Amino acid sequence: MPPRRKILVVLKGYPRLSETFIAQELLGLEKAGFDLTLISMRRPTDKKRHPVHDEIRARVVYLPEYLHEEPIRVLKGLAAGFSKPGFKTLMKRFLADLKRDLSRNRFRRLGQALVLGREWPDEGEWLHAHFIHTPASVTEYASILTDTPWTCSAHAKDIWTSPDWELNEKLGSARWTVTCTRTGYEHMRTLTSRKETVHLSYHGLDLARFGHFAGERSDRTGSDPDDPAFILSVGRAVEKKGYDVLLRALALLPADLNWRMDHIGGGEELGKLKALATELGISPRIVWKGAMAQEDVLDHYRRADLFALACRIAANGDRDGLPNVLVEASSQRLVCLSTEVSGVPELLKNGENGLVVPPEDPALLARALEAAIRDPALRKRLGDAAENQVREHFDYHSSIRQLTGLFEAEWQKAS
Repeated sequence: MPPRRKILVVLKGYPRLSETFIAQELLGLEKAGFDLTLISMRRPTDKKRHPVHDEIRARVVYLPEYLHEEPIRVLKGLAAGFSKPGFKTLMKRFLADLKRDLSRNRFRRLGQALVLGREWPDEGEWLHAHFIHTPASVTEYASILTDTPWTCSAHAKDIWTSPDWELNEKLGSARWTVTCTRTGYEHMRTLTSRKETVHLSYHGLDLARFGHFAGERSDRTGSDPDDPAFILSVGRAVEKKGYDVLLRALALLPADLNWRMDHIGGGEELGKLKALATELGISPRIVWKGAMAQEDVLDHYRRADLFALACRIAANGDRDGLPNVLVEASSQRLVCLSTEVSGVPELLKNGENGLVVPPEDPALLARALEAAIRDPALRKRLGDAAENQVREHFDYHSSIRQLTGLFEAEWQKAS
């Protein structure tokens, strides 16, 4: 086995509750023997942490979130950049990018890369970006500046909201890129001649944290007003999660069907969604719980009767990859209802291990919700099949083995 190199991992923000799949991967790489330093472009805003964040040993270095907030640090990075081997090449690339993307964001990424190039924590020997949009811009610029090889993990929004020209550039210079859904994988392969450097790698789940749930599921049918069916949804209140569609579907359920819903998660659209629930007359049945710790979310998976997430493609092209919450819920034998968007059908097959409907269709979603609420036997059959699918095909150890092989193959070539 070739010697493992020090990896600087560039992240948009760390730690983040909504990105525990990244933290799980970082922990897995550490356990596999990799030496990591985390480079975060933003400081944390979440008030809570997941347990996995406390297990990661890697040091975290924060770049200037906004260049004007740390001007001395940025100017030192610029001054040091003149003596770097790739400074002229970097400026040529930056100006070409700027012509196609004249924005403050573009200058910010250059400034952050110059700071990273000057400070160069822990004698890093390799760069790896999580997300192929802005973190990959900083990473690629730093790679050009320092002549350090780089690789990338692409996910969802970053693929679909990035222009094709930029994806082409980055896929052309990264040693390899992995992504977590087949739709993203196939899209990126159409944008590069180096198709062999794009890989599909599902995140998977740490099944030790989501052990088998041996408890009994309820036999609620929605017929008892004193014991309504319990619907659960976990996700940020943002456009791509389709919560307005879910609320409209709930409002279409028959009047004689008794249900309640808990929503777990933050997000900038919570106020709008609460107002919509009031307008639709369903507000008394919904509890908005905000962000919760992982153990509390797990408890909800085990008490709920069904899980619903109405994923959609947002107006700007943003969309989920494969929402980790669907994998988590499925691991607990909880039947999931979702939509035919991105990687969802790669986990859930309609009528086999879940219920899947077209996006943007409250009526069809309502029909699926009603079917699941009224039929406990259907919920049990689909939930059992969903757990089998997760435990056979979505164990995160598989993705760690794949990433380990990709890194070590590159280092073998170099040595």
